[in-house]
Amino acid sequence: MSWTLRALMVLGTVVLCQCGGTMGSGNMGGPATIEERKAAIASEPTGDFFYGRRYYVQKTRFWGYLKRPRQGWDKAKLIIVREDKKRQPDRLPENGPDGQRYGYDQNFEYRLNGYLTGKEAYDPNSNQFLPEFMLTGYEVVNRNPGWLFRPDDRYDPYRITVYPR
Repeated sequence: MSWTLRALMVLGTVVLCQCGGTMGSGNMGGPATIEERKAAIASEPTGDFFYGRRYYVQKTRFWGYLKRPRQGWDKAKLIIVREDKKRQPDRLPENGPDGQRYGYDQNFEYRLNGYLTGKEAYDPNSNQFLPEFMLTGYEVVNRNPGWLFRPDDRYDPYRITVYPR
């Protein structure tokens, strides 16, 4: 085996080991365990509303994940918001200053009023047909709720990385 081939194999092994060491840790913060998250969900107030988690990925038009009170996030659906009755919370220019532009509320948790229309809408940038939600009102519940599905969730603003599994 040539020296060059051995060097490439060693380099490849080092790179793979480095990746493996970071794959299990998330970057979204939040409760330390799944059990803590389940306890928080079990104690959520109930009513005729939804909980929504804003999930912003650049150039996409979906809004985020939606679930019923006390339902696990693993049952949440990625949705597109229809704004005929109420504009979504971050309806701002995409090129505004930090904190004042579309997507500023990435990972905020909301209490959303409205209903699923029974229709699907197409998001061309993610190539998905998603449930359409008619928004009638909202309020921020938590500006920093942490991970959504698992403690190892990793957010990337350029691609979809957070999904039920």
